[in-house]
Amino acid sequence: MTARTVRIWYKIHRWTSIVSTLFLLMLCITGLPLVFHHEIQHYLHPELEAPEMAPGMPPAPVAAVEAAARALHPTEVVQFLSWDEDDPNLMFVGMAPSHDAPLDATHFVAVDARTAAVLAEPNFNEGVMYVIRTLHVDMFAGIVGKLFLGVMGLLMIAAIVSGVVLYAPFMRRLDFGTIRHERGRRTKWLDMHNLLGIVTVAWLTVVGVTGVINTWVDPIIKIWQFGQLADMLKPYEGKPAPAAPVSVDVAYTAAKAAALPGNIPAFITYPGSMFSGQHHFGVFLRGETHLTTKLLTPALVDAETGRLSDMRRMPWYVDALFVSQPLHFGDYGGLPMKILWVLLDLISIVVLVTGLYLFLTRRKTAERQLGLAADGERALSFGAAE
Repeated sequence: MTARTVRIWYKIHRWTSIVSTLFLLMLCITGLPLVFHHEIQHYLHPELEAPEMAPGMPPAPVAAVEAAARALHPTEVVQFLSWDEDDPNLMFVGMAPSHDAPLDATHFVAVDARTAAVLAEPNFNEGVMYVIRTLHVDMFAGIVGKLFLGVMGLLMIAAIVSGVVLYAPFMRRLDFGTIRHERGRRTKWLDMHNLLGIVTVAWLTVVGVTGVINTWVDPIIKIWQFGQLADMLKPYEGKPAPAAPVSVDVAYTAAKAAALPGNIPAFITYPGSMFSGQHHFGVFLRGETHLTTKLLTPALVDAETGRLSDMRRMPWYVDALFVSQPLHFGDYGGLPMKILWVLLDLISIVVLVTGLYLFLTRRKTAERQLGLAADGERALSFGAAE
């Protein structure tokens, strides 16, 4: 690699890092508690713990869960029902003033799936975890904030690639892991920055790529809605919503009967929802393994007849989104993977801080050198004048 090429890569690494560092620091710091998001939410909401009962107790009809929530809010409609991933005995009923109300108008009723008893009405849109998650996802700026953080993620990937390219010529004369303590503080921090950066390069790349994908969640869902979902609903285009839709139990049973082995319902959307159209229940099925639990298969059930209308696997780009979301937070391998994610996140914070220190001290060193040069020129001018 020529000296000119090295300088080009150095400039790419330097400026992509400088522009993105503060935002990446914010993401790393807010990402730490989000690794344990499920555990923290259950700790903050102990009322969501379903009471102990005899094992093997059958679940209540889904319609009974719906009825329990409706009894609390008789003037509102049910947008969806969902099962908690970690606790199969816990269900959430999403309710709003209308079926097409935006998601921020939805509130939740937690119901025991075995007895259909209401447990609580948790508000997940307040508190410290809500602030942390919103900062991490969109900085309270909606889709603009998401896309901006996506650009920061792309700059981070460019910084990683350029850093890897520069690492080989930098370490040509040094053993791996060398920290040159005798060369001064700045050199020591540089060696630490390079060592920790190369150690975490694979993890940083995974988190960076999945983070960028996650910022595209709104466009990806819109593409699916106007693509595959619109195609599934096309035979019913222009038909009014059923005046007397079948029970949600009928839709649930029809979808379960058509599901592949090992697939179970994850959530059900109601007619009028943006995820199932005016004429259908949408029963979204998932697998039961760590990987397949994130992969959804939508089944549309005619709300007038109770028959299955269509069922298809999600397109690859939606699968990529759903797989990247838990991978971004280490939510695949249980507690050991989450602890590993936290340790790597902490190391990444050190990488960012050392990089910021190197940039700031470089500017101070340059300014000091310019000052010394100016003093020398003034001394020479004074000597010449004498």
